Amino acid sequence: MDEKVKVAHVQLSSCCGCLISLSDTYEKLLDILGAIDLVYCQTLADARDIPECDVILVEGSVCLDDHHAVETLEKIKENGKIIVALGACASTGGVTRFCKGNQLSKPVHGAFSPITEVIKCDYAIPGCPPAPELIENFLIALLSGDIDYLKMFSDYVKNTDSCGCELLEDVVNKALCMGCGSCAASCPTRAITMVDGRPVVNSPTCIKCGCCGFQCPRIRMCEKVKEIE
Repeated sequence: MDEKVKVAHVQLSSCCGCLISLSDTYEKLLDILGAIDLVYCQTLADARDIPECDVILVEGSVCLDDHHAVETLEKIKENGKIIVALGACASTGGVTRFCKGNQLSKPVHGAFSPITEVIKCDYAIPGCPPAPELIENFLIALLSGDIDYLKMFSDYVKNTDSCGCELLEDVVNKALCMGCGSCAASCPTRAITMVDGRPVVNSPTCIKCGCCGFQCPRIRMCEKVKEIE
């Protein structure tokens, strides 16, 4: 019998929403756990230290002023063959980008950064939190080696369009939007509405989760335009 893939889930600065989504796969989680060996998880597994493993799912951003968090991230870097940023905080910073009165962190503040900016990540999964189905499909693709499906998650590691306003600037204002409504449908806070076939963003409601940019079918075209510019 082939040895199971060893998977760990590590939580840094987060609200536990991604962990709840992972748990909310219900009976499908049992199917996933039947195919993997969950060797570390503060909530779902009885383990004190992060062991060497094949895949580490990291939830939450890292507080750069917290020595314990930074040391944990170093251990993740050393012990994980594949590192996955799970959710908005780990992928793009999410709401932790604005932990001080809706301002970007300054040197006098406790700075929180997405792990994608601190260590090399192989994949990133958007969402605040990611849908249970998305986590399930990602893990299945990872276990089966579905490179085509995984590509969008590896591309998302380099994502900079995490805000609805950036989507307006890069896609809508460049006349690339086709009015499909995928951005509005994917927004967990309903910050985007469709008006006359075009998205309108309510900036105060946007939490920079990156779902709109991840789902936009024209975002790849936007990247090509940037390369030309």
